[in-house]
Amino acid sequence: MLGANDGVISVASLVVGVASAGSEPRQVLLSGVAGLAAGAMSMAAGEYVSVSSQADAERADLARERRELEREPDRELLELTDIYVNRGLDESLARRVAQQLMSKDALAAHARDELGMTGRSRARPLQAAMASAAAFSVGGSLPVATALLSPAAYVAPVAAATTLFALAGLGATAAYAGGAPLARGAARVVFWGALAMGLTALIGGAFGTFA
Repeated sequence: MLGANDGVISVASLVVGVASAGSEPRQVLLSGVAGLAAGAMSMAAGEYVSVSSQADAERADLARERRELEREPDRELLELTDIYVNRGLDESLARRVAQQLMSKDALAAHARDELGMTGRSRARPLQAAMASAAAFSVGGSLPVATALLSPAAYVAPVAAATTLFALAGLGATAAYAGGAPLARGAARVVFWGALAMGLTALIGGAFGTFA
């Protein structure tokens, strides 16, 4: 949802700004397509680097945990026991649970309960990069389609209106998914989207005057 919001606002602001500068429809459309492609690639690259760093940290944590299990198994057993005691088990039961889990797969037990790593939460850089690029592209395709289909004289206002409507829907959907008030979620996204497009339009109009 965040990636789609980013795509809508970024590309719509670019389209509105270029249109406000008095550019020809072909230039506005070209700018929108270029912004869509560049934004999707930027999102993918940034997400890949970020999640790759997280994956490196996870691998380092697992390597350290593996060494500690080899060198100090008793201390690691006590560590896991304390975790279960803090979760509500009495000490004797916590120790038996820790012993049983460590006898099966000690590293997996510590990765899950000490480090908070599970199969679903593990960092996957390529998957994260593709998801970010796809979300941005879905959002950014709306202002590009608007620029393609709108009458030449009304690209900026039509793109702005369409974008605000889409942002209201995305904001309400995100609020609904999170159990938050729909109106507040929609209003927040619409406000910042309108501000971004308004400022870009002012800058585009100013530069168009001197061009």
